[in-house]
Amino acid sequence: MAGKVRNQKTVLLVSLLIGVTYGLSARFLFDLKETRNDVFGVMTFSFIFLVPFALGVATVLVGERHGPWRWWQWLLIPWLASLLALFSALALAWEGLICFILWTPGFLILASLGGLAAGLAGLWLRRRGRTLVLASFLILPFVAAPLEHRLPLPDERRVVNTQIEIAADPAVVWRNIARVPAIRPDEQTRSWFHAIGFPRPLEATLSHEGVGGVRHASFEGGVVFVETVTDWEPGHRLAFSIAADPTSIPQTTLDEHVTVGGPFFDVLRGEYEIEPIAPGRVVLHLASTHRLSTRFNLYSGLWTDFIMRDVQEYILKILKRRCEAGA
Repeated sequence: MAGKVRNQKTVLLVSLLIGVTYGLSARFLFDLKETRNDVFGVMTFSFIFLVPFALGVATVLVGERHGPWRWWQWLLIPWLASLLALFSALALAWEGLICFILWTPGFLILASLGGLAAGLAGLWLRRRGRTLVLASFLILPFVAAPLEHRLPLPDERRVVNTQIEIAADPAVVWRNIARVPAIRPDEQTRSWFHAIGFPRPLEATLSHEGVGGVRHASFEGGVVFVETVTDWEPGHRLAFSIAADPTSIPQTTLDEHVTVGGPFFDVLRGEYEIEPIAPGRVVLHLASTHRLSTRFNLYSGLWTDFIMRDVQEYILKILKRRCEAGA
């Protein structure tokens, strides 16, 4: 009995090792500078979706070489291999915290689907057929990636709307949005977007009032957005285009795959609108438009909308406290 238990543990460790090795090897090869721009690339459907699926397949098929697993093992043991691979990539600084958090849920689900597919294949196929299935899924991401690069990246515009009610006159609110004096440390609070690695806002300056005025919105970590005023209606509406230079953003601030102004994500426009609802009371609206250019915008958009909404709500809460204190 003790020997059987030791053998089961050995099989489990070997299957996990195979899964982790496959995941890290794929991560390394897909991000080689020599090939990632025209052959591979981490921000591809082949890597984000096919690699975790193949990892799950490899983990289960190797693990079942010495006996069948139960259905829950098909689903959960690939999670262990996936998490070990993801944490290893994070520890090796191959991934930033933002990407780690964004992709972990999808990675785990796809790894479980791969494990389930491998388990069902084990029930229906003989050993030789199972080996063929394993080989097919292991090479599939590397075959699909060059074909995927022949397709143009999508270019989707997404708008995120937020609002907050403020007990202050429109004139008071306007003074606080046209220019945003430096945000003191005691005004900064906890937030989701900062917890996952996105910098907090610091201040917004304005070169001159009116259309054409240039705002510099500064965030932690040396991130600066240049905002050119396109609509200037005192007490009512302020809109601006946004430009970010990705080369000016320190590499330690944002992961290269989510850098603002990069090939996959950019913030294009912002707009404040002051809506009076009663004497001394308004609703302040803040909307932003961002570009999303990934081959999996349906999934990425859930995260970019969430982060942009969290950032905007954070800014609105600071403005609310300032306006009501001033009023």
